[in-house]
Amino acid sequence: MNSIERRIQERAVQTLRCLPFNDKFYLDCKSEGLSAGKTFQEKTDYCAIGLNWFKGINDVEAAFLWLIKVGVLRREVDGQGLTSSIRLTPLGREILEKRSELFSKQATIFERIQFWLYRNLRLR
Repeated sequence: MNSIERRIQERAVQTLRCLPFNDKFYLDCKSEGLSAGKTFQEKTDYCAIGLNWFKGINDVEAAFLWLIKVGVLRREVDGQGLTSSIRLTPLGREILEKRSELFSKQATIFERIQFWLYRNLRLR
């Protein structure tokens, strides 16, 4: 694996650890498309931490867009084009398969600060 691929994976792993979604969310994304509305309605099932993280559907959609930007999720496509549902990308599947311990511990405060800075200051 070259250094660019390694950096892409590191950024994706950090995002997975810092966003509040749990392993059930990603497993469901792997097997079926999830919408922001369904995810918000079932946030007690899909959020490992901070149930108050999402104040509404727009907050869930913003998290989806960030996961799309780092390459973990993609918009689901049907016969008419793009839909509001998302699914895991091959990168997302690979990370979840190789890193089964990913959700066993929460991100450190340093990782969360670094994630916030990167998300809010670098990629706008």
